[in-house]
Amino acid sequence: MINNISLFTLYVTDQEASKRFYVDVLGFEERIDVTMGPDFRWVTVGHPSQPELDVTLMIPGPPLDDGMADAVRRALAGGGMGGFGLTTDDCQKTYEELTAKGVQFVQAPSERPYGVEAVMRDNSGNWLVIVEPHEFTPDAGQA
Repeated sequence: MINNISLFTLYVTDQEASKRFYVDVLGFEERIDVTMGPDFRWVTVGHPSQPELDVTLMIPGPPLDDGMADAVRRALAGGGMGGFGLTTDDCQKTYEELTAKGVQFVQAPSERPYGVEAVMRDNSGNWLVIVEPHEFTPDAGQA
């Protein structure tokens, strides 16, 4: 039986710069950083409150074929790659703190049916959603 999600791959343009962004700017912790052969580096980070989940910071390449790796690099360069969602107790405060650290936001905090949401980009172009969740009923407001 599957117990949980333990690993998530996020494609990045520079593993070292991305590791520094997630650790120094967002407050994640470094988990693994090991070179495995001449052309492969395994780098993971994770949030301190979620020891069971690692985010692998992966350069587009094998096991992707050349065409897919190129498509991922183009999507990162265009700022169009989806990343993941982060939860916060105060979206406005988090937005202000991260903006002061130079983080680029594509959407300021906005009210949504499920909470207050802001959307930022990491230093590789991945979109990250930051949500301050509110009570949510999926059928609320539907006719």
